[in-house]
Amino acid sequence: MKIFVENVSILIDKMKKIFYFFSIIFFLSCTSNTILEKPKDLIPKDSMTLLIEEMMIASSSKFIKNKFQETEINYMTLLYERFKIDSSRFQTSNLYYMSKVDIYQKILEQATKNLEAKKEIYASKKTKLDSLRKDSIKKIKTTPKILDSIKKLELENIQ
Repeated sequence: MKIFVENVSILIDKMKKIFYFFSIIFFLSCTSNTILEKPKDLIPKDSMTLLIEEMMIASSSKFIKNKFQETEINYMTLLYERFKIDSSRFQTSNLYYMSKVDIYQKILEQATKNLEAKKEIYASKKTKLDSLRKDSIKKIKTTPKILDSIKKLELENIQ
């Protein structure tokens, strides 16, 4: 019985070594090195950055009403026309850049940085316009002639 237990333990040790060996081979073979070939009509990096930036804006504005009170408009076709590309060209370029993770990450970071800069510009313009509106409202409230004319207009509208 003792010999049987020793043989089983030796067999288990060998099986563990075999299992570890195959596990290591499996994990090493799972690494993905799929880098696609450069397409003939590849969109340049700077254009791709602008395109992705515009696509982020277009996708975020999908649920905002436009001046015709319409929502869920697909702005991607307009972007393709603006950049003079088609969806298949974008898709092949996007897949190529996605296969090169470092380059694609830089493109996305640059697009995000550009959007943040635009956001700051528009925020400063908005605060400037808001302060101008507040100033004009204060002027209207403090000027008696303007208040009198506003009251006259209100009375005329009521009558």
